[in-house]
Amino acid sequence: MLKHWFKLTFNKVFFCVLLLLLALNFFSTFINDDLLMNSSIALFIPVFLIFFFLKNNYMGFAFVSFLIFSFLGDISYYFFPEDSVLKTSSILYILSYTQLLIIVLPRFKIFKVDKLIAIYLLVVFAINLYFLYTIYEILKIIIPDQNEVLLIGVKSLTLIILAFISFAVYLNTQTKQSILFLVATICFAFSAIINYVNYYYLYDWSFVMLNRATYILGLYLLFKYFIIENKMRKPKEVKAGETFSSDNVLA
Repeated sequence: MLKHWFKLTFNKVFFCVLLLLLALNFFSTFINDDLLMNSSIALFIPVFLIFFFLKNNYMGFAFVSFLIFSFLGDISYYFFPEDSVLKTSSILYILSYTQLLIIVLPRFKIFKVDKLIAIYLLVVFAINLYFLYTIYEILKIIIPDQNEVLLIGVKSLTLIILAFISFAVYLNTQTKQSILFLVATICFAFSAIINYVNYYYLYDWSFVMLNRATYILGLYLLFKYFIIENKMRKPKEVKAGETFSSDNVLA
């Protein structure tokens, strides 16, 4: 009973961290303080990471790489001029989403997917590709820098593929982990779309707040995904007689 309560308390604390970061995001964007806005985004991943390690001491290499590339994308405006920040951050986010593909791909069993589901997924994927192509052609007219347009296209395509595979895995497994991963992917995609609207069409503080809020929620869900993965991983290690020290479990 005590052990169960401790786990419940950790979940509550981790959820409170999410609420705290969302509140900080709302406050910094509402008062439109550039210094606070730029500083707060750099806190998202480190804060989640600190609380994650209170109860977990293992993190896969792909997830570590995702966090590194995402963090560098978050703070890229500190090190690059304004005219190249978007391109630099796009490259870093593409690399980070590629790491998520590496995580989810082994769970994608294409031959185990029902034929009707497979057809449905292919239709949805084709529709998304068509919309992406249409938007890409429009952006080529609006944005003079074609390299910037290309990076937007690659980033969007990566997110579409990630969402497609995550959805397929969810339909095939229907586990809590798969729904967490899928919703996290949707949050990242939604955040990217809002960022494009805010950057190229209409800048508004509410768009900035919503962009960051969905990004924070995506990070939270991913950390929850790996917390559950770690819980499932421990019984397998005990059964196999494996032991890990706290100094070398990070792989």
